[in-house]
Amino acid sequence: MKTNTIKTVGRSDFVNMGPIQLRQPLPGRDIDMVDPFILLHHYGPYKISEENNPFDLGPHPHRGFEPITFLIQGEQLHRDSLGNKSIVKAGDVQWTTAGRGIIHAEGPTKEFVKKGGTLEGIQLWLNLPAEKKMISANYQHVKNENFNVITSEDGKVKIQIIAGELGSKHGKISTQTVVNAYMIAIETGGEYFAEVPKSHQSMLYLLNGDVTVNGSENLKLDENQLIQFNQDGNGFSIKGNDTSKLLFLSGEPFNEKVTTYGPYVMNTQTEIMEAMRDYQMGKMGFLRTY
Repeated sequence: MKTNTIKTVGRSDFVNMGPIQLRQPLPGRDIDMVDPFILLHHYGPYKISEENNPFDLGPHPHRGFEPITFLIQGEQLHRDSLGNKSIVKAGDVQWTTAGRGIIHAEGPTKEFVKKGGTLEGIQLWLNLPAEKKMISANYQHVKNENFNVITSEDGKVKIQIIAGELGSKHGKISTQTVVNAYMIAIETGGEYFAEVPKSHQSMLYLLNGDVTVNGSENLKLDENQLIQFNQDGNGFSIKGNDTSKLLFLSGEPFNEKVTTYGPYVMNTQTEIMEAMRDYQMGKMGFLRTY
């Protein structure tokens, strides 16, 4: 099969968000947006203890998109204005549909802070089309062991299907739009060809390790970590040069105007102002500080 050619190779430089330092490959200096994916933050690994807990996000609102967390290491507590409260552990995924508005909070559990450990994860912002920006909010939490997994013939590549489909297997997350999300674990020497629908824009992000994509481009930590593909083939090939972990994302683009301000992703500035007003008026619900 023909591979999708590589459109752009991007870095994952560190940025500061208040007291938190994290990697931000999207938007970055090389890739601004991969429609419908707006933002990708790679936080950690942080050494968490009672003396050091930088990633404790108190109650804050969202509207117009889906904030998603892929937890790589550690343990986090999620709470939201819908009344959900759950402990998200390593390998779990929490998929929040903010829609017309939700307030949520997340951070290491008190038990995890007390005993200490390493926290690492991915925060992804997935846009919603204009027709769905004001749908009811929703929250999904799927545990690591419940995801379907595809294993390569050599047994060295394991692909966890978070959302969408691959081959004959489907993700456990119910999505509002047509997207695929896979967490890929590769051992040294492992090889795999993953098919991608031609209608999808797609990208591949390296969390750790060293891999070769399409037989030519190397992804390495602190060098090149993000690849955006063109829509001109049937998929991409990957080979592990070391034990590696990657996140693959693809989706059908909306091709709509995007206007963002803080925690809101809408289509117009007027809608942003309405979101700010509705939050101040309590229309997105309430959530107490824990």
